[in-house]
Amino acid sequence: MAGNSFGTLYKVTTFGESHGEALGGIIDGCPPGIQLDFEAIEVDMARRKPGQSAIVTQRKEPDAVQFLSGIFEGKTTGTPIGFIIPNTNQKSDDYSHIKDNYRPSHADYVYDQKYGFRDYRGGGRSSARETASRVVAGAIAKQMLPEIKINAYVSSVGPIHLDTPYQELDFSKIESNPVRCPDEKSAAIMEEYIRDIRKQGDTVGGVVTCVIQNVPVGLGEPVFDKLHAELGKAMLSINAVKGFEYGSGFSGSEMKGSEHNDLYNADGTTKTNLSGGIQGGISNGMDIYFRVAFKPVATIMQTQDSLDNKGNITPMTGKGRHDPCVVPRAVPIVEAMAAIVLADFYLINKTY
Repeated sequence: MAGNSFGTLYKVTTFGESHGEALGGIIDGCPPGIQLDFEAIEVDMARRKPGQSAIVTQRKEPDAVQFLSGIFEGKTTGTPIGFIIPNTNQKSDDYSHIKDNYRPSHADYVYDQKYGFRDYRGGGRSSARETASRVVAGAIAKQMLPEIKINAYVSSVGPIHLDTPYQELDFSKIESNPVRCPDEKSAAIMEEYIRDIRKQGDTVGGVVTCVIQNVPVGLGEPVFDKLHAELGKAMLSINAVKGFEYGSGFSGSEMKGSEHNDLYNADGTTKTNLSGGIQGGISNGMDIYFRVAFKPVATIMQTQDSLDNKGNITPMTGKGRHDPCVVPRAVPIVEAMAAIVLADFYLINKTY
């Protein structure tokens, strides 16, 4: 299987399966001498881990990171940083009923067709549990760029939308509720909706908005390695992501140029920011903001027709421990992938 690495100079390779012994990764290209805040890494891991609230999967995993290399006396050495995250709460028997069946909208069928084999325990390599390794790499990337602030939050769950401009939100409230929505009223409505969806044995999607502030001018490599293109690739590589838009996004297609153009101030900043902090594929120093759309989790606790490996259509009911809505736990993953992209471009920019 190819495609397990991301990045050019700050390069992250992940390994492991949902129900294997451990997940892990190797971070290549991290500069030496960075004093690591291990508590900050633990905080980001805790934000992603399962079992953290009543509205997420109840799999209990501590997601404790064990660093194996690349760190000495709390500082990065410049050599590859190797780490593992042991799996401690697998319940593989929960998946025995799909050993010969392909779950609708999962990767089961395509993995089997492509490789002639699949790990049916929790989806194996296709499981969103793989993203735990990304969060480790992203947490270290954030510490490479302490001046840059990355804040992601849930801006919609199903039909419930938070339309307040991000400039009017208090990001310190993101972690004040299990939904990770900085608006308390919207968060309460979203949480109740997710609980109701779970009672129905169903799932629901949503949107995560991410805001990146204090980005220096000049990150991004035209023509094919534009900053927004790499951010889009990073976000679309996350499990269950169906869409990415930055700045004015699709709404910009309905505007006239006279409405959409960001006019300059004398210091090079712009009066508006419909460009989303990126012009010509290069950061312009304004806030970068984007939205990431997540589909409903494919495993539902209802009976649906599935396909077995003999070509028969058979009924199947979902079992096991699954998120009724993935977006609350996706918030730190979105932040992590954004940090990895920025760290990579930061290092590339230093080669000039």
